[in-house]
This record gives sequence, structure tokens and C-alpha cells, in this order.
Amino acid sequence: MKKEIVFGMIKKPLSALLCASLMMTGAGCAQKTTQQVEKTEEADTTKQTDVAEQTDLAEQTDTEKQTDVAEQADTVTALTPLNVIDDAYRTTYEIFVYSFYDSDGDGIGDLQGVIDKLDYINDGDDATDTDLGCNEIWLMPVCPSPTYHKYDVTDYCDIDPQYGTMDDYKKLIEEAHKRGIKVINDMVMNHTSSEHPWFKEATKYLKNLPEGGEINAGDCKYALYYNFTEQGGEGYEKVPGTNWYYEARFWSGMPDLNLSNEEVRKEFADIAKFWLDAGCDGFRMDAVTQYYSDDIDQNTIALGNFVDDVKAIKEDAYIVGEAWTTSREYSRYYASGIDSLFDFDFADKEGTIAKCARGKMSPVKYLEQQIKEDELYSSYNENYVNAPFYTNHDMARSAGYYTGKNALSSVKLAGALNLLMNGNAFIYYGEEIGMKGSGKDENKRAPMQWDSDAKAEGMCKGPSGMEKIDMIYGSLSDQENDPSSIYNYYKKAIRLRNTYPSIARGDITILNDLCADRCAVWIKSWDENTDYDIMIALNNSDEETTVDLTKDQGAEGYRILSDMLVTGDDEVVLNEDKLTLPGGSIAILKKAD
Repeated sequence: MKKEIVFGMIKKPLSALLCASLMMTGAGCAQKTTQQVEKTEEADTTKQTDVAEQTDLAEQTDTEKQTDVAEQADTVTALTPLNVIDDAYRTTYEIFVYSFYDSDGDGIGDLQGVIDKLDYINDGDDATDTDLGCNEIWLMPVCPSPTYHKYDVTDYCDIDPQYGTMDDYKKLIEEAHKRGIKVINDMVMNHTSSEHPWFKEATKYLKNLPEGGEINAGDCKYALYYNFTEQGGEGYEKVPGTNWYYEARFWSGMPDLNLSNEEVRKEFADIAKFWLDAGCDGFRMDAVTQYYSDDIDQNTIALGNFVDDVKAIKEDAYIVGEAWTTSREYSRYYASGIDSLFDFDFADKEGTIAKCARGKMSPVKYLEQQIKEDELYSSYNENYVNAPFYTNHDMARSAGYYTGKNALSSVKLAGALNLLMNGNAFIYYGEEIGMKGSGKDENKRAPMQWDSDAKAEGMCKGPSGMEKIDMIYGSLSDQENDPSSIYNYYKKAIRLRNTYPSIARGDITILNDLCADRCAVWIKSWDENTDYDIMIALNNSDEETTVDLTKDQGAEGYRILSDMLVTGDDEVVLNEDKLTLPGGSIAILKKAD
């Protein structure tokens, strides 16, 4: 999205606004009558011929809103002006290129396919609502590799031929930047492929080393790029034809690098510069807990070295790390100076988001955990930016977390709970349409479901060995024109994040007197400009609930219903001091100007 603030827009006639608003909120446009359709068409004609008249009508509607609660939902603007700020607090879309979009018909996704779908991610025009609204892309590994997932790299300074060329990459960067989208690369620094020239040179040297001989860096510097030993042990693999072993904690095809070697550090500084010079905006660091097994201090030092080297090249480069452990442990990695770490406590089927979405955790607890995390993370790095996420390529997809009559509602609500969190929120491709996939990794990386026809243009074949997956919520083509779909719900949630800067950046103040077991109300305030302050109300139960806003002084003045997210057909209603929230709904309120 463009970063400029849009200060105004022409208001639509009430009937046209109703359908547009429901399209964005996921509410019951399906219940619209033929008469309503005719009124909408008539209003659209009026809009083209008499702008002055529709402005008068909008002003009349604003007056009626104060006295006619039944029409209040209609006045919640579908296209509220955006306020996208150019900083690290973004909404990032994770792409597995192999399974995203195939531009050349070989069944494998490619960089040109990503380019072709940039307008789906973000078309760069704030005045449209046809794009998803994400403003950053995380590309899973794109470097040459012998595997489909490409986490075992053979050349850190090139593009895998299955995906295209460096020219394709540079074109992707150029086109993404035109649309206000930043691009970060997956950086695999823990290990290389066993087919990497470094490793091949090292093992060739060891095979020719006399028995009992010691490694001499002057003869082969690459022999010190890895962790070779004659002792072996758990996590080590034997170098064929020798008495030497090498560390390989993931599998034999991924030999671990010796990150204590200054030459290796320099290699990765040069690699980072290569991609930054090509236009890359930063890096997602793979497996930072594995740099040194069971040694957080050493891991943090190695990570900090890379962060320092990158920031010396490009000060505003964004770096996010994968430390798959508890917040108590991964918080310590913020001492490296890294911008962000993925918030694993909130992710996966037993994380905070899923528990709250299925009603097994109170929304107040969901907020309290965020407040505690802020205190914890800032104790290591006061400038940290959290990286909330819900699922990724190593986790079962979230549509499989829920069963029963409320499954669809829970899928939607969970997406919003992720996007309501502070920081740079990450979305795994396909989550916005409720894709399924569990079990083996290949299933979790299935083709993006652009169409229900597997042979449709751009559809990928997916990784070899992937099992047949029943996509119960359908494809994008099934959902894009359905106002109550997961896709349109996600679009609305992302748009709210792009509209209200406090959602991603604000300090949380819980209004305890307005909260209940299944309902929470809180203020998010950011910057000294109180115009950014918003109040959010969440009902994660199945039943409607009403909140009396007079019961907490913190809610004083918040009497303008600005936006809402509903998972069903019923709308949020504000009647003077009473806020009525349908089951599975979220409301955003502001103070009167």
C-alpha cells in the first residue's frame, strides 16, 4: 500500500454502502433482496450523475445514525481511508515459491509467477479493495538446491533454475517496491547442502589427508568451515572413505557450518551484501537455535554478528529470526540486536491464538500475555518489533484445527487475532482462504488454491509425495465474490490493520470493568497523538453479549463505531452507551472529533 495518508473520500449512498460494507465485513450480503439490488444499481447511477446530491444524502445519513440504531452498521465505511506507515510494523505474506504460481506451465511455481500475483498481494492503490493488503513478502529459500524445499543451499548468490534467474529476482523487487511491498529473503546460515562447493572441497581434502594428520587451513580453508571431528557421536555423520565425521543436526545432506570461524562470518556478510545490493529489504533467519546446540549465548553471539554486518551495509534492513522454543528462551535472542523474533507462544494448534479462537482461553488472557511479552522482550531490546504469526510451512494449516458448527467462525476469528497483535504480523500463503494440510511437510506446502481445477492456469503440482488434500473451504475463485468467505474476512482484517496504526504499534490498556469471561475491551494508544487511539472489543463466545460502556471510565468518549469484523450474519450495534457484540465479533471504536 502507498504510505501517504488519505484524508477523505466521497461518501456513497446508503444502499450502495451497505453492500460494500458487508462485502468487507463478511456479513450477510447473501440475504440481500432483489429490491435492495435494484436500489444499489439506482444509487450507483445517481452517483455518476449527481455527486452533490449523494453528498447531501451522506450527511443526512450521518444525522440519522444518531437516532436510528437499525441503520448504524450501514454507516461503517467499507473503504475507510488508510494510514500505512513506512516502518517495520508491517503485514507480511510468506510465500513458498515452488507451490505459489506457475508462469511457464512446468507445474512448479517461479519468481515470474510471484510477479504475476503481486496485485493480488497488494496493487499499490489505496483506493481499491481488490488486493489482500499485505506490504511485505517473505520468500522461502530461492537459491540453488537439490531439494524441493531448498533449505540446503548449493550457491548463496544465485537463483534456483526452477524459479528463474537473478534478472527475474531484480524484476520482482522492482515491481514489489512500486506497490509499496518490501521483500525479505530466507537466509539459511546454520548449514549448507552437502553438495555445496565448500563442503565438496573440504571432504575431498579430508579424503587425501594422511591418517592421523591434522587439518591445515592453509591447505584447505573450507575444512574449517564445518565442524569435522574424528570422534563422531550423536548428530554427526561419517565422511565416506575417511575416519572423519561432520556435524549435521538436521540430516546428512545438511552439514552444519562453523560459525565461530571468522572466514565463515565474512562469507555471510558478503552474501548479505549481494542480496541487499540486488534490492532485498532484509532477511528471515532460519533455525537460529541450532547454530550451537543447546547454547543460547553462543547462538546469540553468532546471530548478533550477522545483524551487525547487515546493519553496517543497510541500516534499515529488517531481520526476523526463527527460534522455535518458548518465549522465555527466544526472548534472550533479542540481545543480538535483531529486529524481530517469531512469537511461537501464540502460534500453532495449541498456541494462544487457536485457544482463544476456539473459546478455550479468555480474550483477557490473550491480552495479558501480550503485555507480559512486551515487558520481557523490551528488557533485552527496547527497540524490538514483535513478529506474531499463526502458522507457517512447518506447521499443520489452521483450517484443520477446528471442527463442528463453529469451525468456519473460528478460522476467521483466529486470523483476526493474529492481525490485531503488535509488530510485524506474518500470514502463510493460503491461510487467507482456509487451505488445509497436515502430516508430512509436503502436505503443509501444497499448491496455492487459485482455482478448484488443478489444471487451471498458474496452478502448481506441489511437492512430490504430497498426499491428496480436501480443501473444504474451496479455492480463491470460489471465495472472492462471496462476502462471507474467509478470504473477504482476511482482506477486511488486514485493511483495519492498515487503517489504524495503533493496532500494530499501540500500548494495551485493558478496561477490566468492561471485560467478562468471553469478552474483552481494551484501548490501544500509540504516539503522543491521541487521534491514533482506538478502543477494541472482542467477543470470542458463540453468543451475543452487550457491554455497558459507562461502567469503565477508560471508555469515556468512545462512542463512534468505526469498524467491525463479524464471523456471521449479525452486525455489531452501538446504541448510545450499549455495545452489542454478536458471537465471534470484533468492534473498533473511536472518540468523537
